[in-house]
Amino acid sequence: MSPVLAGVLQLLALVVALGLAYRPLGDYMAAVYSSKKHLRVEKWIYKSIGANPDTEMRWPAYLRGVLAFSAVSVVFLYLLQRLQGGLPGSLGFASIDPDQAFNTAASFVANTNWQSYYGEQAMGHVVQTGGLAVQNFVSAAVGIAVAVALVRGFARSRTGELGNFWSDLVRGTIRILLPLSVVGAVLLVACGAIQNFSGIHGVGQFMGGSQQWNGGAVASQEAIKELGTNGGGYFNANSAHPFENPNGLSNLLEIFLILVIPFALTRTFGRMVGSLKQGYAILATMGVIWLGFTALMMWTEFSHHGPAFDIAGGAMEGKETRFGVGGSSIFAVATTLTSTGAVNSFHSSFTGFGGGITMLGMQLGEIAPGGTGSGLYGMLIMAIIAVFIAGLMVGRTPEYLGKKIGTREIKLAACYILITPALVLCFTAAAMALPTPVHSMTNSGAHGFSEILYAYTSGANNNGSAFAGLNADTQWFNTTIGLAMLLGRFLPMVFVLALAGSLAEQKPVPATVGTLGTHKPLFTGLLVGTILIVTGLTFFPALALGPLAEGLAS
Repeated sequence: MSPVLAGVLQLLALVVALGLAYRPLGDYMAAVYSSKKHLRVEKWIYKSIGANPDTEMRWPAYLRGVLAFSAVSVVFLYLLQRLQGGLPGSLGFASIDPDQAFNTAASFVANTNWQSYYGEQAMGHVVQTGGLAVQNFVSAAVGIAVAVALVRGFARSRTGELGNFWSDLVRGTIRILLPLSVVGAVLLVACGAIQNFSGIHGVGQFMGGSQQWNGGAVASQEAIKELGTNGGGYFNANSAHPFENPNGLSNLLEIFLILVIPFALTRTFGRMVGSLKQGYAILATMGVIWLGFTALMMWTEFSHHGPAFDIAGGAMEGKETRFGVGGSSIFAVATTLTSTGAVNSFHSSFTGFGGGITMLGMQLGEIAPGGTGSGLYGMLIMAIIAVFIAGLMVGRTPEYLGKKIGTREIKLAACYILITPALVLCFTAAAMALPTPVHSMTNSGAHGFSEILYAYTSGANNNGSAFAGLNADTQWFNTTIGLAMLLGRFLPMVFVLALAGSLAEQKPVPATVGTLGTHKPLFTGLLVGTILIVTGLTFFPALALGPLAEGLAS
């Protein structure tokens, strides 16, 4: 079987699996967030934290819950790392330095999972399972909760109430992420991923030096790492490590876990607003972009430019032979079009255009299908921009799902869109202008610039993947990328929840013959164009200096 055919068959199998899971999972999540009943274990949690799950919150109270919970999480994870040296199960590892502890705490709480350390050489079992894995669950649940709050803003009228943050957080964790992660972990163990609490083992001499491996609860963390679009690996090699991702089957399973919740949330959205067609329109938009990027990536990486590529069947440098070009390309697009950031290959080793595709996927806002929750609310923000543009073209007040899109709504949507590009471009410019940060670049020229641009793109968009080649474990990068991750995660949530509150207060506007049909293919095309033009072109000058310049020169 040719490598190209193998890649296409993997893609088709993935599409079929996602299609089979779409309806039941989407309907189940809609039922979870619409239910008035509480499980016994949920009641225990509410009692322990002193929360009343039946109290409705307006957007400022909902936002305070998000920020307070996240702030406590940052402090807890920071202290856990700083105290690691005195904790049991530390495997003899020392406590983490202050700047790296801050960076890691901000990273995992912000659902970014950027790692400027070697996991197997820095973090013991307690920090890995009691700190990092816990944040993999709750940070993903926070993202889904904010998305559900925005959906309620569209679904409700004449009230500013968006639900209860604590109820949404607990339900997302207990009823959705935890059971799916258990199933995913069992399947990964069956594929060959490890799951234990063993210590460090020597594996003998290798090229004149000794080699050591340590075990860990890898499969369970791997499952929620992908399912919650987190991305932080137990080992430095991430999903390229055979303990995390043993073979082609586990690779396909991990890609499925990355995509299944973000895609299924579009049905949850359609179910909660009372129109499945609206959910299908959002799904179609996400699907068109995802399939387009995947096809383009596979084309760039399979293109033969010499005898070495001909023999290997494509650009294999930096890729695992057990996955091949096809499996690596599909994984790279899935992880950068979502906020996952897991990698099974070095993105720095991709072709010039291939590396640019991974960067552009993040710069679009990671909305195709995006992260758990963040992809949906990001896409809905773009839908608001699209109907606003359509309204300008026909000269009428824009409406979306029966709500008028006025001055306040557009200002909030515009602020959401501008935050991430401002963070990426300002931090990148500062790093390139100052004398010290550029010393962290392994490469010079366009590729070296891409290393820094990719790092801040990954951090501010809460992706977490690395281009490789950049030494990010410095005080400058630990601090600035940490700030980019926190600001890139929580400032957009402020505007999303404020928008949700504004929409919930409106009374519904009846549809007329002049109302734009936002469930039709025409709107899907308009939305795709809006995404590519409004967000994609924002980064075009920076991309021209990095991956485009490299690709055209090769």
